[in-house]
Amino acid sequence: MAVPFSQAFKVCAYVVGQKLRGRKRYPLVLMLEPLFRCNLECEGCGKIQYPEHILKKRVSAEQALAAAKECGAPVVSIAGGEPLIHPEIKEIVEGLIAQGRYIYLCTNALLLERKLDSFTPHKQLTFSVHMDGLKEEHDKSVCREGTYEIAFAAIRKAVQRGFRVTTNTTVFNNAQPERLRRFFDEMMDMGVESMMISPGYPYQKAPEQEIFLERNRTKTLFRQILGHAKKTWRFNHSPSFLAFLQGKIDYDCTPWGNPTFNVFGWQKPCYLLGDGYASSFKELIETTDWPRYGQKGWDERCKDCMVHCGYEASAVNDTFSSVRGMMRAARYMFNPDAPGESSAPVLGSIPGAARAVKVAAVSESTATPSASAMCGGAPSGACATEAKAAQKTPVASP
Repeated sequence: MAVPFSQAFKVCAYVVGQKLRGRKRYPLVLMLEPLFRCNLECEGCGKIQYPEHILKKRVSAEQALAAAKECGAPVVSIAGGEPLIHPEIKEIVEGLIAQGRYIYLCTNALLLERKLDSFTPHKQLTFSVHMDGLKEEHDKSVCREGTYEIAFAAIRKAVQRGFRVTTNTTVFNNAQPERLRRFFDEMMDMGVESMMISPGYPYQKAPEQEIFLERNRTKTLFRQILGHAKKTWRFNHSPSFLAFLQGKIDYDCTPWGNPTFNVFGWQKPCYLLGDGYASSFKELIETTDWPRYGQKGWDERCKDCMVHCGYEASAVNDTFSSVRGMMRAARYMFNPDAPGESSAPVLGSIPGAARAVKVAAVSESTATPSASAMCGGAPSGACATEAKAAQKTPVASP
């Protein structure tokens, strides 16, 4: 299995419980960003655009644990920035384990080998290492030579010491399918538990704009990458999400499935966009204009997005919503190369004229959006987002 049985059982029981309670909007994974500071400046990340006084801010261990308890999601992804820089990362991890949550600590692994002594192998803790392909592609993506070897050595050491280790890979439009398939082989041979893979989100503040994928190109590229997948490859994704990436299933986004808590508070509406902040999870759920976002909405920033933080939750929800959804997931689990379903595209739910009016109405308020790449898994923001956040007191200072 790509995850231990205990984790799969906990998540399944949680989702079924939400369904039985009739809850339409529930979190699946908490995206916890305790800091934005990083020790890399990746070409697909806009985090370096934050001003220095924002990069100095931290979410304290107490605040992080309170957010996890308030949210209630069974899984927490600790992103950033680089979480291993955080002075209380050990306390955050231990506190989340005590709460019974499963943790994915996202890291570029530059500090991982020297920080391993701060942690104890545990079934609820996984290091999710940012690896954007083989050495040439990875070092180019993170804009620093030698990072692949450092991360590779850290992964090997962590696996040898009994830690759960996964990788997360962002795919851009310059990806070479055959080299990514070789990369999958290399990671599996090294003993990582599973791999995550997702297209990069095309946010405006990234240093390199030409690397991002549009929706149709994403589907074509992922069919080339994932077609005739080897049985030795293990992905930490639902089979329906992998089918979605290849254009075999059409989902709308579930932005509340991976709510984000960071130094500004609860980020609206999702991990990728920063359209304001709520002071509580309840406020986030009740005051966000959810119909605006996703493929059925009218926000143009969503039109090319196929990122896991919005659509993995859609795939999980589909699986547990009906017998058909469960059968669909089983179909792609046992036969990943099964043909796709013929269905009308989700886009176009809003008539063209009405959509144009709504796009024009929101264009001024979203002129400078913030969003994220998967480098450690964290979103980034523009100064315009900071101005919105200034209306609320930042969560913590260093």
